[in-house]
Amino acid sequence: MTRSNDTGASNSGTLERRKFLLTAGLGIGGAVAAAAGVQVLAPEPPPPPLSKQSKDQGYQATEHVRNYYRTARV
Repeated sequence: MTRSNDTGASNSGTLERRKFLLTAGLGIGGAVAAAAGVQVLAPEPPPPPLSKQSKDQGYQATEHVRNYYRTARV
């Protein structure tokens, strides 16, 4: 096999493409890292305290409970 001696134009184009792909990859990686760094998780607020009245009421046959019993019949 013989190799062509005219590789100047070919290498230049290849290097340009490689540089572009490297730059694009680094840019995308930087954008993802920046987006991940911006996302700050706020602590969840504590649930409201239960009042004594709701604790003392006990079992209540509400509409959704009656619906569950109706659909769970065999």
